[in-house]
Amino acid sequence: MYSINVDKDIVSGIEEVDVNLLIPHEKVLLDKKDILKNNLKYKNDDIIISTIIMCNESNLIIDGHHRYTALKELGYSKIPVTLINYFSNKIITDDNDSLSKLDIINNSKNKSLYNPKTTKHLIYCNRNRNWLPITLISSLYLFKSKMS
Repeated sequence: MYSINVDKDIVSGIEEVDVNLLIPHEKVLLDKKDILKNNLKYKNDDIIISTIIMCNESNLIIDGHHRYTALKELGYSKIPVTLINYFSNKIITDDNDSLSKLDIINNSKNKSLYNPKTTKHLIYCNRNRNWLPITLISSLYLFKSKMS
């Protein structure tokens, strides 16, 4: 299913979630968001997009801030997410695990967003015994309607 092998208890599911439940922790680069938004705006009703990675306990966006912001600005009420156990010790915030996950969550809930790309979440791949970008556990998702 994924291009990497991770512990079975990390990914708990893929589903469409109310856009207002997701909590960002980073600001977005406006030009990158606008390019994505324009690409999505000119598609027909069917969109294939990578899921946003979200903590299943706190609703924190782990990966996909630009996709989230573009979809929200385009009026999508639900967006596709991959739910994960963010507190797994097989997920770190960057190469040195220099940011506390609890600090990231608390800052986001207080609307104190980090600069874009401050975190570079990594996940441990059991197959090659290495830390890889967490975006690799995203799934491509066929998104049928923006108003559902």
